Amino acid sequence: MFIWLLVVTLAVSALVCFIATRFFDKPIGSILTRLVSEELSFAWHRYITFAIYVVGISGGGRIWALERYITPNTEEASVVQLNAARWTLEVYRTIVETLQGIAWMLLVFFIFALIAYVIVRGFELRQGKRGE
Repeated sequence: MFIWLLVVTLAVSALVCFIATRFFDKPIGSILTRLVSEELSFAWHRYITFAIYVVGISGGGRIWALERYITPNTEEASVVQLNAARWTLEVYRTIVETLQGIAWMLLVFFIFALIAYVIVRGFELRQGKRGE
């Protein structure tokens, strides 16, 4: 039963990452195209997509939290039982923590992209004034 929980949490994390990647695909592509050249934006876009999957799956997997289903509790000397309520809770935690990891990663990306945009825009304005 534990193996199935591990497989289900991995699958749910991957599905949530897929949906989040599709949802943010165009905005990330537009930002990267604006900030860097076309050739580099494609490579960076693929890297950001990869990072979304890595951060999302590692955040949603929580192997350390799932260990309680196979390792006996020291006080009670028993393993926590997997029932329908625990399955529901674990799947919900997986979804929430996957989204939380992705949200933090994208927040950091968008903050750095905003800083880069301000710098690029400043250079463009400076070049425009010199051209006049």
